Amino acid sequence: MQSILVPKLVSVFQEGYSLPRLRADAIAGLTVAIVALPLSMAIAIASGVTPDRGLYTAIVGGFLVSLLGGSRHQIGGPAGAFIVLVAATVSRHGVDGLVLATAMAGLMLMAAGFFRLGTYIKFIPYPVTVGFTAGIAVIIFASQISELFGLQLAGKEPGPIIDKLLALIGAYRTVNPAAVGIAALTIGTILILRRLRPSWPGLLIAVGLASVAAAVLGLPVDTIGTRFGGIPRGLPVPALPHVSLDLASAVLPDAIAFALLGAIESLLSAVVADGMTGRRHRSNMELVAQGIANIGSALFGGICVTGTIARTATNVRAGAVSPVSGMLHAGFLLLFMVIAAPLASFIPLSALAGVLAVVAWNMVEKPAFAALMRSSGGDTVVLLVTFLLVIFRDLTEGIVVGFALGALLFIDRMGKSVTVTPHSQTDDEAETQADEDRERPVDNTDSDTVIYRIGGAFFFGAAATVGSVLDRIADQYRNFVLDCSNVSFMDSTAANVIEGTIRKAEKAGVAVYIAGAGADLRRLLEAHDVVAPRVTYVDDIAAARADIRMRRPAAAE
Repeated sequence: MQSILVPKLVSVFQEGYSLPRLRADAIAGLTVAIVALPLSMAIAIASGVTPDRGLYTAIVGGFLVSLLGGSRHQIGGPAGAFIVLVAATVSRHGVDGLVLATAMAGLMLMAAGFFRLGTYIKFIPYPVTVGFTAGIAVIIFASQISELFGLQLAGKEPGPIIDKLLALIGAYRTVNPAAVGIAALTIGTILILRRLRPSWPGLLIAVGLASVAAAVLGLPVDTIGTRFGGIPRGLPVPALPHVSLDLASAVLPDAIAFALLGAIESLLSAVVADGMTGRRHRSNMELVAQGIANIGSALFGGICVTGTIARTATNVRAGAVSPVSGMLHAGFLLLFMVIAAPLASFIPLSALAGVLAVVAWNMVEKPAFAALMRSSGGDTVVLLVTFLLVIFRDLTEGIVVGFALGALLFIDRMGKSVTVTPHSQTDDEAETQADEDRERPVDNTDSDTVIYRIGGAFFFGAAATVGSVLDRIADQYRNFVLDCSNVSFMDSTAANVIEGTIRKAEKAGVAVYIAGAGADLRRLLEAHDVVAPRVTYVDDIAAARADIRMRRPAAAE
């Protein structure tokens, strides 16, 4: 099997693993575990499940991602990007449906890795990733407003954002000042520590401080204990998810969405780690590991697992040197769960909401969003369409539509980059002419010969433009030379355009030469019946001129 499907941990041990490396990984793993502890519970609660499921996900999923993954520094676990999808799945199909969808997504991710599809995830346009990340951030923040202000809704909180905001506004009289104070204390502590002591575990300190304040002052706020009864002191016994054909069919769209977002998030996170360390990840092995991790998480009752950019970056900054740090991070989380589970009961939900509010703010790539808004109109449209669809419609729809718009924009730009220019005898480079003169050759071999050069990627996006130029010139001369030496790529649509031009030239008695066609290009053209004697293939323009001069006397007779 190619090394592309070998876990990075194997490469690390092959290089040699020493005690100093273990010490560095242990420090980094502990640092990440301290960050992941409150965040995993907060994400789980926001996703509509109990906080312990977030910890199961971080422990089991995080361990498997590091053990089997294709990145040296990737940290796996529950991610804020999944909150919207997970909450919607729980609302529609319950926890059993969520667990089954997570396992099915794991199978899809494994298949994607084994079929080497990881390299294609990078083709998601940048405006799409920025737009859907910002859209998710808005939805996460909106989902935490009720906890930030301690609002008491008459019924279940609506899912659609407009309905949600209307319901929250209608409940403004139930604002709990204590919850607002705890949330403000949490957010303020995180921001202050980030500025003054960036190396300190700001999330854990802020949540701990808020918990102490709420308990000592006896504030009337909901906590993990009052809402969920606390968390268990260890992992549950693994069990297969409830499976039925009807449930599997019902959650299939959710599983596809989980797999798509998981692939994008995990590989983006791995790319971020590569940029910080100068290393290169194995994208297909990463997808296989993410798939196995999601299946493992489902067996323990966890939620979706993916690579987490913030925790992965924290791991790198903390000095991690291998995937062992991620495995130790999972071990430390399990240790915290066993030892400190009773203390988790005192954590106010408004404090965890404050943590997610900061996470949502950090998720928005504000400089990138502003830069794209100032860039081309096409990129701005892709960004805003993706952003608005994610917020007001659906995450998957936003990604698909954004990707389609980005692809159309790329096709349009690439189509316009293809050039069809007359070739000058005095200047071997193509001359730039006004559009109305483009079909008139400049200083060609003689009045009976026209030479044109195609440059760039000649594909379906440029076929109509190029075809219109070739059609206008193919029947005006006795010899038509088409220089393809600068064609970087040609598809079947373009080959068909050339065949149509040759067909028209044949009717007019025009001799056609194709110069500079490489082996691959020639095979494609010949597959479309662009063959001798319909055309004459030559190495370059000089060879075409020589052949024309050689044939001229015979033609004259």
